[in-house]
Amino acid sequence: MFGQAKRLYHIMRDFLMKTKHSSSMIGDLAEHYAITWLWDNGYHVFKNCGCTGPVDIVALSPEGKITLIDVKSYKDGRLSSKTETQKALGVQYLHYNSETRKCRFVRHRK
Repeated sequence: MFGQAKRLYHIMRDFLMKTKHSSSMIGDLAEHYAITWLWDNGYHVFKNCGCTGPVDIVALSPEGKITLIDVKSYKDGRLSSKTETQKALGVQYLHYNSETRKCRFVRHRK
């Protein structure tokens, strides 16, 4: 399964690197990139089927840790702050850079 996800990721990345997109499309792509990135890193991924809510993805790490994730797209490194609900739930931000097509977990201040 992970080999197929990696192949899909690379096909999408190669296509998208050549294309400019609207902000809503970038947000959708960010979530799809995040899912494939998490798969490549050994996570089991469960996506929010709705359009709203404090969590985009629920991920189970290879070690068995459950992480609630909100995917954020950015270009210039600016960080937005979590909502009170996200803070209460312990939501983790996963940032997607739309120019480099890379994902990373954000270290939140306590």
